This record gives sequence, C-alpha cells and structure tokens, in this order.
Amino acid sequence: MYGAMIGDTVGSKYEFNNIKTKDFPLFSEGCAITDDSVMTVAVASAILKSRDEQYHSGKRTFRSILVEEMQRYGRRFPHPQGGYGGRFGQWLQRENPEPYNSFGNGSAMRVSPCGIVAVCMEEAVALARASASVTHDHPEGIKGAEVVAAAIFLAKMGKSREEIRSHICEHYYELNSTVDEIRVHYGFDESCQRTVPEALICFLESKSFEDAIRNAISIGGDSDTVGAITGSVAWTYYCREKGYSQWVYEVPEEMAAIRQQALAYIPEDFVKTAEELHEAAWQRMGTYGRVGSCTWILSPGEMG
Repeated sequence: MYGAMIGDTVGSKYEFNNIKTKDFPLFSEGCAITDDSVMTVAVASAILKSRDEQYHSGKRTFRSILVEEMQRYGRRFPHPQGGYGGRFGQWLQRENPEPYNSFGNGSAMRVSPCGIVAVCMEEAVALARASASVTHDHPEGIKGAEVVAAAIFLAKMGKSREEIRSHICEHYYELNSTVDEIRVHYGFDESCQRTVPEALICFLESKSFEDAIRNAISIGGDSDTVGAITGSVAWTYYCREKGYSQWVYEVPEEMAAIRQQALAYIPEDFVKTAEELHEAAWQRMGTYGRVGSCTWILSPGEMG
C-alpha cells in the first residue's frame, strides 16, 4: 500500500503536466494524494472489515462492504487532487450504485491491498475480481485489477522479475516495449489496457523502488495512476528482496527514507490502515502456512 500511495503522490503534480525525464524531485510543492490513494485505503478497509465479518457471522459479502467503504471515503474526500472520473463520481453519490461496464484504470490503481493480503494466487485473483466488479465490470477492467494483484502476490512470494514477467505475458498482456520506447509516444490514457502494461514495464525495468517510480513518472500519461500501479508492485518486490519479513516490518533504509518524506502528504488514518492491513497479511500467511486455512475475506459465493 505504501508503494501505491507514494507513487500516487509523486505523480499527482504531473498528471496534467507530464514530464518526459527521470530527473525531478520526488516530492515538491503541488504533490498530494489523489483518488488513487483514497480508494486504495477504502479497499484495504473493506478487506479488514470483511475478514472480521466472515469470522463472526458472514452475513455481508465483501462486495457489499466494499461499496460502503468506497462511498464513505469518497464522500469524506469529495474533491481530491485531480478529481474523480465522471461516472465514478456519480457512482459515489448513488443510494444503490451498480457497476457501469468500465475498463478505466481505476480498478487497477486501487487493487494493491488484494495482492498484499492474499495467501494464494487464486485468492489474489478472486479478491481483485471482486474489488473491480463493483464498478469496473468490463472484462478489461477486471483484467487490469487481476494482473496487478497477481504481480504483487508473486513479488510477495519472492519471485524474480523474470518470473513475474512470464506470468503476466502468459496470462494477461504482452510486454514487448521498453521504458525508453514508451516514453517517446505515450500520452494520457485512462484505460486499463493502456495504463497497466506500461506501469508494469516501468517496474520490470527498474533497479530500485525509487528507480521504478522515476520510470513511471517519466513516461507521462496518467502519471498518478501509473505511479500508483508501478509503486504498488515495486514496493512489495524491493521489500521482499531483502528477506521474507521485510515486506511487512523491516523496510530497507532507502525506502524507509522515501516513506518518511511521503508521510507529510498521507493522512494519519491512511497510515494506520496500511499498518493494519500489513499485519493482517502477516497473520494470514502464517496461519495458512501452519494449518492450510485462515479466516476468509470473500464470502463462499464470491470465490468463483
């Protein structure tokens, strides 16, 4: 989650003023969280609440809780930097909102908690599908969420960049371009199919978390969302690269310094939710590793 919020914040000032260079200050005047961070935290909050719901009664589904949390956060932050998409803004205000066949990149920019908390690939994909489908139920909207959650899950499990690339190419997208090639022609595009592959390439070509973020912002486009997607995978990968516990507790020093700078822009309760989600991820993986089961997040009918 920190990677998503950092990438979002760094990219926020360049969303409508793209730069085509990696030489820029990570944080400066004009940076702020956008709807990407707001909705990422809403997904995380829904995951935590649904886990408790499934443990105690299971009367409500993850999707119903997610709708409630997304509307609650959206109404709390009605005018984030960059605003909400038109149809999504309307969705936030409706009494009984329905999905609207969107393939926008909103499904992918908010999905990182699903990959973080999942204990197996099947759960990561199912959570991503459920998180997207309350708004972005177009196949490309679902696909964009699934691939980001899958990449984060693989990174959490210690897979190499080449293993992550192979999984993406086999199941989701061809990744034939390079960052330098993308940078030349890439422009603003809010679709999953023209945001997610580019963001993943920015991660796959990176040498560090910071380098991944610089790659993401340097290609232009929907900079805050490209940054959020790239950052969400890169944060998990580069934390996990240092050892199993790092993706939760022991952030590498250079990444901890970036996170400390980002905290000036991120609300305290967002940080608290991120910490709670990472703790839940650690607990679920440990339980699953010992006994092969843990408290569900999705209701039984949502796993299909």
